[in-house]
Amino acid sequence: METKPWNEIKDTVYGIKGTPRRDKLEREFETFKVGLLLKKAREEKDLTQEQLAQLVDKKRTYISRVENDGSNMTLKTLFEIVEKGLGGKVKIEIEV
Repeated sequence: METKPWNEIKDTVYGIKGTPRRDKLEREFETFKVGLLLKKAREEKDLTQEQLAQLVDKKRTYISRVENDGSNMTLKTLFEIVEKGLGGKVKIEIEV
């Protein structure tokens, strides 16, 4: 059985870049990635979700939701979590 590259599989299953289904997949992946990056940064700072939540005046369940699905947060909250809670900086990149 021939192994196909992931990009080829995405093209076949979700359509090529620029199609609505593929664009939705790419957006969902990016928001998932934000959650993973926040979780990794929190763990590197040796903080629990509860401790991070207290630093940014949120509930632990909110931090959990953000880490599992970064799409449910505003940019303001992202900056608060990263800067105030984790002592880091947010870098945003836009491609056109």
